[in-house]
Amino acid sequence: MSKKIQAIRGMNDLLPAQAPLWQYFEQQVRTLMGRYGYDEIRTPILEQTALFKRSIGEVTDIVEKEMYTFEDRNGDSLTLRPEGTASCVRAAMENGLLHNQTQRLWYQGPMFRHERPQKGRYRQFHQVGVETFGLEGPDIDAEVILLSARLWKQLGLFEHVTLELNSLGSPEARAAYRDKLVSYFEAHLDVLDEDSRRRLSTNPLRILDSKNPAMADMLADAPRLMDHLDDESREHFERLTAILDAAGIEYVINPRLVRGLDYYSRTVFEWTTEALGSQGTVCAGGRYDGLVEQLGGKPVPAVGFAMGIERLILLLETLELVPDAVHDTLDVYLLPMGEAAEAAALELAERLRDDLPALRLQLHCGGGGFKSRIRKADKSGARLALLLGEEELAENAVTLKFLREEREQRRLSRSELAPALADLLSEA
Repeated sequence: MSKKIQAIRGMNDLLPAQAPLWQYFEQQVRTLMGRYGYDEIRTPILEQTALFKRSIGEVTDIVEKEMYTFEDRNGDSLTLRPEGTASCVRAAMENGLLHNQTQRLWYQGPMFRHERPQKGRYRQFHQVGVETFGLEGPDIDAEVILLSARLWKQLGLFEHVTLELNSLGSPEARAAYRDKLVSYFEAHLDVLDEDSRRRLSTNPLRILDSKNPAMADMLADAPRLMDHLDDESREHFERLTAILDAAGIEYVINPRLVRGLDYYSRTVFEWTTEALGSQGTVCAGGRYDGLVEQLGGKPVPAVGFAMGIERLILLLETLELVPDAVHDTLDVYLLPMGEAAEAAALELAERLRDDLPALRLQLHCGGGGFKSRIRKADKSGARLALLLGEEELAENAVTLKFLREEREQRRLSRSELAPALADLLSEA
């Protein structure tokens, strides 16, 4: 017997029982984006490898260790996208969306990173992202934060997440800060772990992200980027926090919240939760005014965020915040009895779908005895069963049977059926 083929580790199937919750989440996102005037963009999952090397950086863990990269038949190096921002910027540049224009864009879809799979983190994972272009004031920074806050409110998560803020300042101010930070770390080399020593020459700001408890005291005393901001960045941050204060959005200023890439500037933020253990970040964003220029375009201010769908689904389940309606199943299971009834049932099912567009109806197929069919009707989760046999065909009628309630079954004429179902569905 040949060996069974299994899914690739860290790349999971989404089964029918899980799909309704994903659909619920995706619909909440889609509705919210429309309310804020954001337009959806869809980009390929494959891009030229150079796009991510230039945007993310060749000395990052993502590029060095985690990307799925291969040569195609033409010898071109291609990569499955590890994140969505670079692809969105590439598409906007290539299609002329950034020329003297502002854009508010959003996307959702799969991303790929070859990292160690763990709960809430997978090798194929899914993100929702927001990217805005052409707007440089703190008002747009505030809008994307308020948009994400409204999503938490819609999902019932707002009381379970915390907004963390910081400012990275201008590239010039950050470069000066970087020099001070490197000097500080070099004076504490004996405390740095191996990963931090590697980052010291390539990405020293990311050392501040370290969760190593042995480094906690040393990091707490490290120079603060907020103390080295240029005047414009400090004013930008103060205006942002004033807008959030006026909107009633609480936040924590986290001086260790950074992004290690040169194209980031000024605002960075994360929404975190304590409900998922070490996987506490559920949304991360910031301003990346230098990325369009880094990818060959003219300078364009930009700000956005990304959130992992798997992690948010896990959070909803952990906190038991999944609405009952998400698990709604069928309304009606239609049971034909006999060959003549099977043809009539197909016609009846289509007519009911015409008359009641919201009706969730499944037609029994595959034959079987009466008890077997009733068991399948019950297992379907439907509230009602419609029985169509020889007697019903002769009378041009249908028998309505209640599967979840102690109510007597009813014989209804075809003309009475649709109005009766509409009344019963309105009771639910």
